[in-house]
Amino acid sequence: MKYRFRPSDENPFRSFLMAGFECADHQNAFGQRIDLTELTGHDRLIGEDYENLREIGIATVREGIRWSFVEKRPFEYDWSQVEDIIIHAQTHHIQVVWDICHFGFPDDLTPLHPMFARRFAHLCCAFVKKYRSMVTDGELIVTPINEVSFLSWLGGEVKGTSPYSVRQGWEVKYMLMKAYIEGIEMMKETDPSVQIMPTEPLIHISASDPSDPALLLEAHQRHLEQFQVLDILTGKICPELRGKPEYLDFIGVNFYFNNQWTIHGHRFISWDADPPNPLWKNLSILVSEVYLLYGRPIVISETSISEHQRYSWLKMISRECLSIIRNGIPLYGCCIYPIIDRPDWDFPDIWHHSGLWDIPDPDSLQREIHYESLLALNEFRQELSDLGLQEEVPVTTDVLI
Repeated sequence: MKYRFRPSDENPFRSFLMAGFECADHQNAFGQRIDLTELTGHDRLIGEDYENLREIGIATVREGIRWSFVEKRPFEYDWSQVEDIIIHAQTHHIQVVWDICHFGFPDDLTPLHPMFARRFAHLCCAFVKKYRSMVTDGELIVTPINEVSFLSWLGGEVKGTSPYSVRQGWEVKYMLMKAYIEGIEMMKETDPSVQIMPTEPLIHISASDPSDPALLLEAHQRHLEQFQVLDILTGKICPELRGKPEYLDFIGVNFYFNNQWTIHGHRFISWDADPPNPLWKNLSILVSEVYLLYGRPIVISETSISEHQRYSWLKMISRECLSIIRNGIPLYGCCIYPIIDRPDWDFPDIWHHSGLWDIPDPDSLQREIHYESLLALNEFRQELSDLGLQEEVPVTTDVLI
């Protein structure tokens, strides 16, 4: 039996279980350019990586074009590696959801540069033209800029990347969203069928003292700030940026173990405390909030954890996804990100061991399956099949042994 995903009529994704390839190419906290596609070898081993995914029944991936690689000189584009992704995706029957900007800009740009939005919009337009010159029909799903909320904090508040600022988080976010919307406008002028999936961190901020009404209110207000990006995109706020509700086709939420903390003290709330921490909010509850606010289909666009907790984390994620589905919310997919181990941004000699495939030797870049994670995904797939959402996928024995 060949792999086949059975979505609803509106669901364009080929598989519920998805894979994300780390594609950050930004300047890190030390001003060094970090290209994780190159460091993980995905640019050279893409054929092997895609074949491995097909063997375990994953047919949808997140990839990035790496802006700093594509546009080394203003308005001049090198599409060679984008073409390589497209060719391999077609060969292996893989669907790609494209990040135009994951993290990273060309050397001569920052979000506060007066030409940033124009350069980005033209990049978006050129990408769509290139893609449609190679793939003339079918869906094209794009994330213009990944995690605007996080990127504006990292570069605008804590000097973790360009523009290396403090107390300018809102200005950076505003300019990123200006580019984001102008990019959508130019993409849709070129191809009105382009669909947009913003991918933003899904967080929860709590009051450390639930008996303090003022603290509760402040924590709630800070919690709601995570939706500023979607509110700008849909035109609820900053209407001068020309956001529209129709620019929101799907909502990608990126959910990690450290996405919940207390206000002021920034004390992280443990997801696996025994007994459970009453401040922790389950993924299904947070997704319900997003759906009630925007009424759009949801994708868990990033999730993972490192080292020995991978199996228990994926089991928790699978339970939460099944709960979301049973609650009647249109959950269209869940993406393991990264699918392949990655090095740290700031200290690239340290590898996180958070993927479905580890890279025990960075010199050889050989992929080594993490069996417990594979087991969790196979169990997840079977539970989806029991709900009638996805066929059970036969996995070759050499993957399981």
